[in-house]
Amino acid sequence: MLTLTKLFGRSPFAPLLSHMELVSVCVHKVPKLFDALQEQNEEKISEIALDISKVEHKADLTKNDIRNHLPKTLLLSLVDRARLLEILSIQDGIADAAEDVAKIITLKPLKMIPAFKENFKTYLQKNLEAFEGSHAVIKELHDLVESSFGGIEAEKVRNMVDEIAVKEHEADLLQHELLKTLVAAEKELTYTEFFIWQSTLSLIAKISDLSEKLANRIRMTLDIK
Repeated sequence: MLTLTKLFGRSPFAPLLSHMELVSVCVHKVPKLFDALQEQNEEKISEIALDISKVEHKADLTKNDIRNHLPKTLLLSLVDRARLLEILSIQDGIADAAEDVAKIITLKPLKMIPAFKENFKTYLQKNLEAFEGSHAVIKELHDLVESSFGGIEAEKVRNMVDEIAVKEHEADLLQHELLKTLVAAEKELTYTEFFIWQSTLSLIAKISDLSEKLANRIRMTLDIK
């Protein structure tokens, strides 16, 4: 595959970043879903959900191309091939989580729980911030290669990973508060509505969970150098 050959030639980690850019598109469409939900615009929710699904599929195809064309000897002196493929798989899991959020909130028309509004918006933002941190770490991989995974650049990435962990923890605390709010409002909801909101919170949490996991895999790569 010529495109991937060019990417590998330019930077050994360029294919990862190429895939991560598609993942980013998926993730950044998630808040738009809930803006449309707040507006009770079912047509717009469906359109955004379809967009996410299309981009996630494109990310899947890109992931498969990378797996199929990744040279078996690539990066052996820099990073284990299996580690690189693991990082790719985690990235893809983030796109899957974004698509799963889109799928579940299109199961039936929903209304935003009034007590959710402020914390839910912050919760979404914290998950997005954790993802943005992992996205930034992937962007730093080329510079890490240039510095042989050491020095100031490596320390910079370690600090970025620590910041992602903080964002993930903040998102986790907010999720707990939202779950308490959801349970308090359970009598006002049907069983299906309760299930969808509970599942939605869990699926959004996967974005920051996997973002932290991704960042930690990069850090583990640094620590064994």
